[in-house]
Amino acid sequence: MGLSWKENIYLQRESLARILHEPLAGLSCECVQFWGDREKLDEVLLNGFPRIPHCTYLYVLDTSGTQISDNVGSEGLMPEHFGRDRSQRPYMKEAVPAWGFLLSDAYISLVKHRPSLTALHVIRSGDEMLGFLGADFDLRNLPVTAEPYEEPGNWRQIKGDPSIRGTVFQQIRVESPMDRNIDQAISILEELLTERGMFQGVIHFSSSRTTVWFVDDPFRYRILDHEALSDADICLAYLPRPYPTDAIIPKSSIEPILDNMQKLRLMDETLYLRSASINIFNGMISLTFSCDGSHYMRYNEFLEKDLSFWIGNAA
Repeated sequence: MGLSWKENIYLQRESLARILHEPLAGLSCECVQFWGDREKLDEVLLNGFPRIPHCTYLYVLDTSGTQISDNVGSEGLMPEHFGRDRSQRPYMKEAVPAWGFLLSDAYISLVKHRPSLTALHVIRSGDEMLGFLGADFDLRNLPVTAEPYEEPGNWRQIKGDPSIRGTVFQQIRVESPMDRNIDQAISILEELLTERGMFQGVIHFSSSRTTVWFVDDPFRYRILDHEALSDADICLAYLPRPYPTDAIIPKSSIEPILDNMQKLRLMDETLYLRSASINIFNGMISLTFSCDGSHYMRYNEFLEKDLSFWIGNAA
């Protein structure tokens, strides 16, 4: 089983901390002898800036969070930040570990409004804590130090709008144009998925449209409305393509998956499928019911469940 997104982020932060701790510790020691001298501290930061990898800004704070140096960046000094009160910034509200180094959680920067994080290193003179050396980092400039995050394939259920859930038994499914021609629409979608290069689709039964993606042009979606889904000629608009060998969902499972979605749409006048999605490469199915509850699951789990399961679960 792959890592969760939180575990993935933890590994990246751990790797970044190893890269940043030593150079910041060395620069913190250099600040001690010039404490209280703005010009000398700026000089130390200017000389030390190239030694801090991926850094956007360096600065020095006293224990109250007030900046006692200028900002130092790749373009030199930024004196307008001298005297700035940073005490309410997110990184100043985190507890610095006993060893004196903190790599903050990510936050949105005030100046550029971009995801950033800050490293703080305590500056000490003997047993006395003088303040902090701060180093800001733009997440865009930081290296990726862990494997790319992969969405887990475990079953997930997400509750929707409470106002919809609270009135679900007061509503009745209204037959949509797709409902009236659902056999034809399902057959066309099966053809597109198995023979015409479609690899992902979101079927909006209630609004009679399907958003589709094709392997020949994967970064752009197309919208097939009720008229397109009732005309088999739409298949001629897309070139024949062999079913991908690296698809997780087998070609033979496409028909039963779509058939089950059709049954769920028509299974009950109150509890019914509003929309569904399929992606053959990650093997996932999603279902959103009239109660606005959504399920994300592997295709084989979906095929294992019968209608009685879904009617009870939706209720």
